[in-house]
Amino acid sequence: MNWIALLLSLTLLVATHELGHLFFAKLFHTRVRRYYIFFNWKFSILKAKKFDGKWHFLWFNATTPDSWDEKNLRSEDQNNTLWGLGWIPLGGYCDIAGMIDETKDAKDLEAEPQPWEYRTKPAWQRLCIISGGVLVNFVSALLLYALILFNWGKDELPLRNATYGYHYHEVLQQEGFHDGDIVYAIDGRECLRFDSAISNLVLGDPQTVTVLRGDSLVDLHMSGHIRENISRGQAKYAMEPQVPFVIKDFASGSAALKAGLQKGDSVVCVAGDSAIYHHQVVAALKAHAGQSVEVVYYRDGRQGRLMLDVPSNGRMGVYNKSGEDYFRYTHVDYGFFESFPAGISHGWETLSTYVSSLKMLFEPGGVQNLGGFGAMASLFPNEWNWQSFWMLTALLAIILAFMNIIPIPGLDGGHILFTLWEIVTRRKPSDKFLSVAQNIGMFLLLALMVLANGNDIWRWLSQYF
Repeated sequence: MNWIALLLSLTLLVATHELGHLFFAKLFHTRVRRYYIFFNWKFSILKAKKFDGKWHFLWFNATTPDSWDEKNLRSEDQNNTLWGLGWIPLGGYCDIAGMIDETKDAKDLEAEPQPWEYRTKPAWQRLCIISGGVLVNFVSALLLYALILFNWGKDELPLRNATYGYHYHEVLQQEGFHDGDIVYAIDGRECLRFDSAISNLVLGDPQTVTVLRGDSLVDLHMSGHIRENISRGQAKYAMEPQVPFVIKDFASGSAALKAGLQKGDSVVCVAGDSAIYHHQVVAALKAHAGQSVEVVYYRDGRQGRLMLDVPSNGRMGVYNKSGEDYFRYTHVDYGFFESFPAGISHGWETLSTYVSSLKMLFEPGGVQNLGGFGAMASLFPNEWNWQSFWMLTALLAIILAFMNIIPIPGLDGGHILFTLWEIVTRRKPSDKFLSVAQNIGMFLLLALMVLANGNDIWRWLSQYF
C-alpha cells in the first residue's frame, strides 16, 4: 500500500510541477509541443491531442502518426499540445519549443528561431516559465498544509506528556541519555514540543541538555558530535516515546495469534529478557528470528506464558497500541481563514527543517543516508490513511521544490541560474554551452539517483545478510 501511495503522490506532484511550466508558457504564447506524466522511452500508455475540431487518442502506442505532427496540422491547431502518459514513473516533462532540456539539445532546435519559441522570449518571461514548476510545487504544499489543518486540525504531543519517558538512539545514549529520560531544556531554554526537541538535539549542536530523570533534573554535557554520529549511524530516529507492548490487533497470518495471544495482552518478557516497551519487544524478536521462544504476558491482570515460533522476519504479526492510546495529545482546530496563515507557517518551518537536515549529508558517512524511492515509500503507512497521504505529499512537494531550485544544469535551478546571469550581464549563454551543461547535469543527476537507490537496495539486503 505504501508503494501505491508513493506512486499516486509522485504522479500528482509531477503533474502539477509540469503544469506550472505549461501555464506560464501558454501565458507568454510559447508553444508546448508535449506534456508528459512519466517518461515514455520507446512507448506511451496514452497520447491525446486535439485537432480538426475533436480529440484524438492513442493507447499503448510507440509511434505518433505523421498526421499528428504540428507541421501537418492547420495553423489554428499547431499550438495544441500533445498530452501523454509514459510508463517509466521517474518524473515527467514539458517539451517547450526552443528550449534545451532533457527532451532535446542544441542540434534539435530549428535553425531559424521562431517567435513562438522559448529562446526568443524576453529573459524575464523565460525566468517565469522555468520557475513555474517550483512555484506551483511550493504553493501547492502550503495550500495542502492549510487544507489539512482546516479539515483535521493539528495534534501535538507535549514533550512531558510521554509519561513513560523516551527511548534514545545509542548515539544519544553515548552522550549520557538513559531510556526513560524526558528532555526538559536545551542550552538553558525550556523545551515543550517533541518535534522541536528532536530538531534542536540533532541539528542544533547543543552544549548542555537538561533531562528529567525520575524526580530529578540532570544536566548532560554534549560532545558536539551528535549530528555527525547520527549521520554515521544512519539513525532513523533520535528519540521516540516509550509505549508498553499491548496488542491492539493482528495481521493476516499472525504468529502471535497462532501461538495463543489475544487482543489486549501486554507482553513483558521475551526469551527470558525483560521486554516491556515496544522497542524492547521488537529488538528481542529480531534477535531470536526463526527460533521458538517463551513469551510472558499479562491478561486481565494475570500472568501467562506460551511458546512463540518467531518468523524469519523477526515479527510476530501484531499491531500494538500507540502513543495516542496512552498519552494526552493537544488538539487545535482551525477555521477556514485561520488555516491559511497556519499552513504557510507550517510549510516554512518544514522547509527550514529540511534544509537544515541537509547538513548531515556533509558529515562523515552522510552520503549513506541518501535514500531513493524505497526510502520515500517507507514514509507512507502500510494502511491507507488520507491525512498521512496528504501530509507526506505536501512534504514531498516541499522537497521537490527545493531540490529543483538547486542551481545544477538539468534541474530548473540550472536554467534559472543561466537566465539570471543573462539578466545581470546582458549576455546570453550560447545554445551549445547550454546543451553541454545540460548533458553534464543529467549525468550527475543520474549518478545521484543510482547512488540513492543503491543505498535503498543495500539497506534492504543488510536486513537479511
